Amino acid sequence: MGKRAVLFPGQGSQYVGMASDFRQNSNVAKEILEQSEDILGFKISDIMFNGPKEELQQTQITQPAIFIHSSIIWKILNNLNLAEGFAGHSLGEYTAVMAANSLSFEEALMLVKNRGEAMAGAGKIQPGTMAAVIGLQKETVEEICNQASSEGIVTPANFNSPGQIVISGSLEGVRKAVELSKEAGAKLARLLPVSGAFHSPLMESAQEKLLEALNSVNFKDAEVPIFANVSASPVKSGEEIKNLLIKQLYSPVLWEETIKNMIADGFTDFVEIGPGKVLQGLVKRIDRTVNITGIDKFEDLEAFLHVNS
Repeated sequence: MGKRAVLFPGQGSQYVGMASDFRQNSNVAKEILEQSEDILGFKISDIMFNGPKEELQQTQITQPAIFIHSSIIWKILNNLNLAEGFAGHSLGEYTAVMAANSLSFEEALMLVKNRGEAMAGAGKIQPGTMAAVIGLQKETVEEICNQASSEGIVTPANFNSPGQIVISGSLEGVRKAVELSKEAGAKLARLLPVSGAFHSPLMESAQEKLLEALNSVNFKDAEVPIFANVSASPVKSGEEIKNLLIKQLYSPVLWEETIKNMIADGFTDFVEIGPGKVLQGLVKRIDRTVNITGIDKFEDLEAFLHVNS
């Protein structure tokens, strides 16, 4: 038998109506939403359930919303010995750290709140953007970023799956890289609707605020390994987890390598927990031989429990 890993999604997976069916069907969900709103100081459930979409897309709202949605599902499942390993895409890494019991839910949400605010703030101080590039090799995209850097900062931000890379940086740098990607024969190269240049050097102004928040909580050693975005390697030491979360802010997310390393480590079953199906799509593109399912809606949860109880 292979091992099972749980994956947690990041920004871009949010949608209006997210987690509303959990509130209708689960007391755990009601409690988590109440607790979250005490910590955040505003009614995030209103925005999650009813939108508007433009408000839900603001970094400082998106990040806690996705974290809360994933956490509700995880907390309902928590008594199942579900995972022998975790990974989370960008923001999702914070959910993974909480799930591995390195941080409490309250501590992790407080960090996510600070991270969202710091990243939104950095996006105002040094405006930037991101773009998806589909259909080019990693080396080609790296070379394009080098060339486009004459116009402004631009760097690979997410190595998501074979031929799917997200780049990040200044508006001029990213626009130039999009143009060069099209010339190089990319199937698609387009700007993404984000409010900053995440996972790029333009996030360094967010570092101080995030570091302060990270230093204010006590990271325990994880109970099962978390495969980190920055290194694509398993980590359990609380101190190391904290250091990697700081680096993650301005370093690329090595998602393709992470999943490949997990598979090499004996993981054959993957479950995405949280809104959307983004990670399920990426895992399928990385390796078609593994099992991948997802739990987004309450009915997905019931189906999963039916099979796994």
